[in-house]
Amino acid sequence: MATRRREFLKAGLAAAAGAAITPERVGAQSSPAQTAPRPSELDEITVAGLQDGMKSGKFTARGLTETYLQRIEAIDKHGPALNSVIEANPEALAIATQLDEERRAKGPRGPLHGVPVLIKDNIATADKMQTTAGSLALVGSRVPKDSAVAARLRAAGAVILGKTNLSEWANFRGKHSTSGWSARGGLTLNPYALDRNTSGSSSGSGAAVSANLCAIAVGTETDGSIVSPSSICGVVGIKPTVGLVGRSGIVPISHTQDTAGPMARTVADAATLLSALAGRDMDDEATIDAQQHVIADGTRFLDPNGLRGVRLGVVRKLAGFNRHVDAVFAEALLALKKAGAEIIDPVEISSIGKVDEPEMQVLLFEFKADLNRYLSGLADAKVHTLKDVIEFNQKNSARELPYFGQELMEKAEAKGDLRSDEYMKAHADCRRLARTEGIDSAMEKHRLDALIAPTDSPAWMTDLVNGDHFTGSSSTLPAVAGYPHVTVPMGMPFGLPVGISFFGRAWSEPALIKFAYAFEQATRARKTPGFMPTLKI
Repeated sequence: MATRRREFLKAGLAAAAGAAITPERVGAQSSPAQTAPRPSELDEITVAGLQDGMKSGKFTARGLTETYLQRIEAIDKHGPALNSVIEANPEALAIATQLDEERRAKGPRGPLHGVPVLIKDNIATADKMQTTAGSLALVGSRVPKDSAVAARLRAAGAVILGKTNLSEWANFRGKHSTSGWSARGGLTLNPYALDRNTSGSSSGSGAAVSANLCAIAVGTETDGSIVSPSSICGVVGIKPTVGLVGRSGIVPISHTQDTAGPMARTVADAATLLSALAGRDMDDEATIDAQQHVIADGTRFLDPNGLRGVRLGVVRKLAGFNRHVDAVFAEALLALKKAGAEIIDPVEISSIGKVDEPEMQVLLFEFKADLNRYLSGLADAKVHTLKDVIEFNQKNSARELPYFGQELMEKAEAKGDLRSDEYMKAHADCRRLARTEGIDSAMEKHRLDALIAPTDSPAWMTDLVNGDHFTGSSSTLPAVAGYPHVTVPMGMPFGLPVGISFFGRAWSEPALIKFAYAFEQATRARKTPGFMPTLKI
């Protein structure tokens, strides 16, 4: 959850597993002398570039894994100390070595063979790593098996390099939270300006891939948690249609909105990763139709001329929250027109703003039901229900609740079950407002291929006392609808990245990827972060 933007969510290798993260450690900042990592041949390298290197013998999977682990040590634990990686995989080098041997004997499995990837710490792995959602309450618990995401990555031959820090419990815990902070992992810093926020909740995934600590990363989203940190950390993020990527083994918030998705430095890499992640998950009923929508090779939609003749609708109600973003967005619209798109501006969607309250009700009900189900499947766990988590946080408040509380958890615990009239009405209202009277209606009325808007504001100064300072976002409508949403860098006001969003109907990932790629090629807006201690204005 991206703690957006409404009343309650604004209202939503740091330490060894289980180590307490004190407020003093969280608040520590790097000195200017520590903020200039050495250039690396892996800076901005693509998945295709890594494969070419392994094919030619320039690289090996083990060598890449060693190099990325060294970068994590130098940049994440020391130097700028981004704090984006919550835990390295102790088996990563052994896995990479085995994959090198397999490549020599049989050839590569596919485009991810030997490629190091980081995944968010709410995505279960049945190995020597923890799966905690950043909470001390889950330290020491054991998951029954790999998540669908981890299993697909392993099957594709990727090297799971480690797990990324996140906004604790995917930012569904309390009011006035600070994105990128978890009790287990501490605070993730923005690689463009270290005193600014990464947004969340996939904070570590966004910061790590932007800082070239991995080739690609996986995040999760309920509302904004992939696209917001992607925008603010200057990378590409794809929030897929709910049901395209399996959710089994992911610490849940909402079965109607949760999904995992790729975060990468280029649209091509994000599309390649999505191809590996997508497909039927036998433990997730939502994926029953996934196989017919799987993109076997996402790169076939990478057309630099993909915007020609395309009708794009500008959702003006999702802009206007920041004049610097508006200026960059105006330039983006000119670039889209120059690339051949027809811009319909404005496109009115009357349901925007009406969906927030029913969404919150759905999330509260589903969080209680879905988390209780997830926790019941863990072994050696300290907590077995949401009620147990709340009590654990109260007993460990100095470590778990030093900056903000757990009001959302308490409100969720007070809810009834999913058969209640209150839940059923809120769920129906969400579907009607986000789909029928929202995205579907607007696209049909204006004969659109996609809707567009700025993704988010530039990064704000991290404020552990008052919490996040969101000013605007375009994530809610596609999140509540369960529809796909792609963000790609569009500019750098004051040296801080902001993204442009493309979203549309269910299963329209191929079209959105094509549009995002054509825009990316026309603008080349991503800039490598400079790890400045503070922004120089």
